[in-house]
Amino acid sequence: MFDILVYLYETYYRPDACPDTAALVKKLSAVGFPDDEISEALDWLTGLAMTTDETQPAPKSSSGFRVYAQVELSALGTEAIGFIQFLESAGLLTSLQREIVIERALAVNESPLPLDKLRIIVLMMLWSQGTEPDMLMFDELLLSDDDNATRLLH
Repeated sequence: MFDILVYLYETYYRPDACPDTAALVKKLSAVGFPDDEISEALDWLTGLAMTTDETQPAPKSSSGFRVYAQVELSALGTEAIGFIQFLESAGLLTSLQREIVIERALAVNESPLPLDKLRIIVLMMLWSQGTEPDMLMFDELLLSDDDNATRLLH
């Protein structure tokens, strides 16, 4: 599924540049992605769109902090939670965006969520909102932890 999400990010500048679902399924199949992964990715993107539409904006001057439920702690893991907190404390994610990222990360059903997958989730959340990450965030999202030179995207 994550390979498909990266492909969509690389291929389409904005989500509204994507073809309709039927055409997109055909294109992804033609590129060589398995049908079950295509279905999973499109379901995940539909959930992202629904979550973004249903989430109410937080006040601009929010000074609270996020307390994670045990199920969230287990599903995300300390590395992913630390990364989310870093992005938020650096002003790269709003509290609303953080909640969308958490919800979509929980939808992956992988525990604990690897940091490389969380980075793709953050990137796709920004992509879905038509927001381009600034350079600091772009580096954080696309540089691998292995050697700080390997890019996640092709």
